[in-house]
Amino acid sequence: MKKLILGLIISITLNVTAQNTWKVDNAHSSITFSVSHFMISEVTGNFGKFDITATTNEKFETPSFEVVIDAATINTNQSGRDNHLKSADFFDVAKHANIVFKSASFKSLEGKEFETTGNITIKGITKEVVFKGKLNGVIDTKSGKKKAGLKLTSVIKREDFNVGKGMNPVGKEVNVTINVEMNQQ
Repeated sequence: MKKLILGLIISITLNVTAQNTWKVDNAHSSITFSVSHFMISEVTGNFGKFDITATTNEKFETPSFEVVIDAATINTNQSGRDNHLKSADFFDVAKHANIVFKSASFKSLEGKEFETTGNITIKGITKEVVFKGKLNGVIDTKSGKKKAGLKLTSVIKREDFNVGKGMNPVGKEVNVTINVEMNQQ
């Protein structure tokens, strides 16, 4: 009887702490940004191609994230500006194809809010950044797998990464928003 009870406890513990891989549902996700221009307006844009992987349990508690963005897919709906953003003045996509974020820690806040801290590499420079997030929910699907919805935001100081250094009409702080729907694998 003791072996049966011990077996049940171990089984329950493993199921509660089991880690799952979650992948981005690109059709229902976006990475957008905004930055001031001449301190009187904001320019917005997005990245069209990215991959996001999370490792966490079925309730999407304490996830770790890896985000890889194809910098050449930057889009501000103005081709001249987009080409300039891809140049060595900004992202230098010929030499630095990807922007990469890897989380290192996770902190639960009030309700479904959290912070995840990690390193982001832009234009070959790596710095620590904090994303504030909110877990919008986790649902079951017909396939038996789960879906999770999240929103993460951060402010990145572009000149810390030599992105547009000395370009004074462009704001020094870039607001980043990631809206992501993730599929349990």
